[in-house]
Formats: sequence, structure tokens, C-alpha cells
Amino acid sequence: MLHHLTDALVSWGPAGILLLAVLDSSGVPVSGVFDAFLVLIAVERPSIAWLCAGLAVVGSMVGSVILFEAAHRGGRRFMNKAAPEGRAARFRGWFRRYGMVTVFVPALIPVPLPLKLFVISAGAMGTSFTQFFLVMLVARIFRYFGEAWLGVTLKRESAAFLKTHAWIFAAGAAVLFLALYGWILLRERRRRGATPPV
Repeated sequence: MLHHLTDALVSWGPAGILLLAVLDSSGVPVSGVFDAFLVLIAVERPSIAWLCAGLAVVGSMVGSVILFEAAHRGGRRFMNKAAPEGRAARFRGWFRRYGMVTVFVPALIPVPLPLKLFVISAGAMGTSFTQFFLVMLVARIFRYFGEAWLGVTLKRESAAFLKTHAWIFAAGAAVLFLALYGWILLRERRRRGATPPV
């Protein structure tokens, strides 16, 4: 049933991309890979590629906000019950400092990382909504407009390009994660060093 629903939404063009992006980012297990559909539409109908990329960003943000808010409302109570208070507090502290890196990387690069799990964690850990929204927005703009550009530029060679360079995307995700993590650690160390002793 989900497979037929996905096919129908894709056949709707821009409106289907918008609805599919909302469903995909809100946790509904739609069949297929959303990124491949966006690239395919860019290949088949380049005149609407940029519109579809914009709608993909909008739909993804709507779905992610829905998932984030649902986790924010119910997830914190669950985390407090599931883990001892000390451990839950330590995890919340870690996620507030470094957790958005684990959201940004899979939101930006089309690699098989469990983005929904990180979005739920961000909501449950009490991450600032503004911080979450901006991180997701920047990542999604680069990702979806990049895929539209790929489809318009490479045409039918896009799929082969993505498959051939999949390892590069995975390596890039790992390098980006380590670079951002290291930057956060360095920034915190400098901030502690600049704090005058009491």
C-alpha cells in the first residue's frame, strides 16, 4: 500500500514531492528513497527541478518539526523514566553540546544514517528549537538543491554518479562529523581558558 501511495505522490510532481517530504521526515515509513525521487524529477522535468527542491526543503522542515515537537512533549518524560536521573542528565548535557552535529551530518549528506532517531533525541533532550530549526534548514537547503542541480546537470548519469561515489559520501560524512566535533571541543577549551579564575 505504501509503495502505491509513494508512486502516486511522485506522479503528482511538485505537490507529491511536498507531501512525500512531510511524510518521510515525520517518521512515516514511505517506500523507496526520497532523494532518488527528487533527482529523477530533476532529470525528467528540469523546468521544475528548483521548485521541487524548494518544496522538498519546506516539506522536510514541516515533517522534522512535527517529529521534534512530538519527541519534545513526550520524550523527556520517557527518558527520565528509562534512565537513572544522573545518567539522563549527563546525556542531556552531552547532546546539548554536541548532539546537533549528529543531526546536521545525516541531514546534509545522503548516507544511510538514522536521522529520525537523532531528531527524536534532539526533541527529547530539550534542544533549543531555534538551533534545531536552523541546523536542519541549512542542511536541507544544501542537500536538496544540490540533488536538483545534479539531476539537471548530469541527467540520466546522476544515478550512476551517486552509486559510484557512495563511498565518498560516507567518508565525507565521517570527516565532516569529526571536523565539527573537533571544532566544538576546541571552542569549549578556548572558552574555558578565557574564563578568569574566581
